[in-house]
Order: sequence, then C-alpha cells, then structure tokens
Amino acid sequence: MPWRPRPNDAFYRVIVRTGRMLRRLFRIRVIVTGQEHLPAPESRGGGREGRSRRVVPGRGAVVAITHFGYLDFAFAEVLLWWRAKAQMRFLITQGAADHWFAGPAISAAGHIVVGYGTGAHAYDAAVEKLRAGEIIAILPEAGVSRSFRVRECKTGAVRMAAEAGVPIIPVSVWGAHRLMTRNHGFSPARAWRAPVRIHVGEPVCVDPSQDARAATDSLRRSLQAGIDTCIADFPLDPAPGAWWMPAVLGGGAPTEDERRRLDKAEGPRRAGGRRR
Repeated sequence: MPWRPRPNDAFYRVIVRTGRMLRRLFRIRVIVTGQEHLPAPESRGGGREGRSRRVVPGRGAVVAITHFGYLDFAFAEVLLWWRAKAQMRFLITQGAADHWFAGPAISAAGHIVVGYGTGAHAYDAAVEKLRAGEIIAILPEAGVSRSFRVRECKTGAVRMAAEAGVPIIPVSVWGAHRLMTRNHGFSPARAWRAPVRIHVGEPVCVDPSQDARAATDSLRRSLQAGIDTCIADFPLDPAPGAWWMPAVLGGGAPTEDERRRLDKAEGPRRAGGRRR
C-alpha cells in the first residue's frame, strides 16, 4: 500500500503548474472555446467581472470530460485552474490509487477514490463535496474510446449533479489523444507544437425527476457535439487513414462496431479498474 499524505492545496497547485510548464516546454497550442461557461474566479468578488453568465461562483459543479486519451483530464484540469482558479476533484479508481508512484499524488491532491466494491462511498463523498461548493470531475465514458467518438456513458455524473442540485459542464477535448492513448505511447515529436482543442459546452441542470439514462444520453450528445466543433476547426490536416481520426471521417480508428467488439473481448471492468 503506498504512502497516503493528507490532501494539500499547495501540492495541487504544484501539479497544475508542472502541467503548464510541460505545455510550455513542448510549445503545445491549447485552443479553447466556450470559456464563458466555466465558473468565474471567486476572488473577483461580486463585481461585474466576477459573475459567470451561467454558473454561480462558489457553487459546485460536475465537469464531464471526454476520454480519448490519457492526457485529456490534464488539459481540462489546467484549463479550469487557469480560467477559474478551480481545483477539480477527480473520481479515481482504486487501482490507480494503489500505484506506488501515483497513489501519494492522488491522495495529496484530494481526489476521491472509487473502491473495488460498489463505489457507493465515493459517490456519497462526491455529492457531499458538490454541496459544499467543490467541483467534481468525471470521465463518464468509464474508459478510453478507441473509436475517438464519445462512447456510451455511465449515469453517475447525471445522478450526482441531480442529487446535489448542481449543473454539469461538458468539456470536450480533441487532439490530446495524439500525444498519448491506447497503443500509442507518448512521443516528443508528436507533442512538439501540437495543437489541443477544447470546447466547453453550456452547463446543463438536471431535474431530479428526470430519467437518469435519458439525461446521460443527452450529455453524451453534448460531448460529441463539442468534439465535432473541435474537429471542424482543428489546425492539423490529417492524412487519409490517420490513426487519430475516427473512421466516419476517413480515419484509421476502429469503427463503433469494432470498438464495441474489442471492448467486449477485453471483458468488463470492476469498479476499481481491474479486469475480471
């Protein structure tokens, strides 16, 4: 079992600043639209500049992030800190928390660990933090989508938001999967001056009486619409059959049917992220 230090906001800031330093080192271009949908920094107070048009400063929110690669979450995290000085608490699998290197960092950053059981404790902890005004980040696809289309989402994000009475902010990240994803490790050559496109969708408020599955399907469509927006003005012109483009756009990624077949062949995941 790794050493588990107590949550420390200063350590969280070190992580974010390290990410920003690496972005500058590789001169990665981050292109963002929809920033007005993010929470405004609380430090600006109640003045005109401190008001977000759709998200109340100091109010909790669920940030739902697409999951095409292993760095999508990092770009979303840096964006929230840069724009709103917001510290997001991620739902992290027990498998990651048990890692000798990542475990202490996860603990110090104050993330919520989803255990190997039902995950009920983590769910309750997340709802409590949301009600206290914190921002909870979740990857609702519950696994990397190797088709580079938004896959079926779990209902947890919607249920948390409805129970806590907070909005869901869809964040679509495109291009980060070129840097590191399944079967494609990190490449400094690909990272050098690479573009990463992020679109923040309009926050969605979920009525507690609304069907969670229907609301989740709507969230999935919002995330995919954000991806479509990112692809439409992405500054790289992909070669025919490029591995990082979805099949429906002439890319070499698996089709949706192939993706489902591959996912099924791997078998279901436990709550902690390990294969059965």
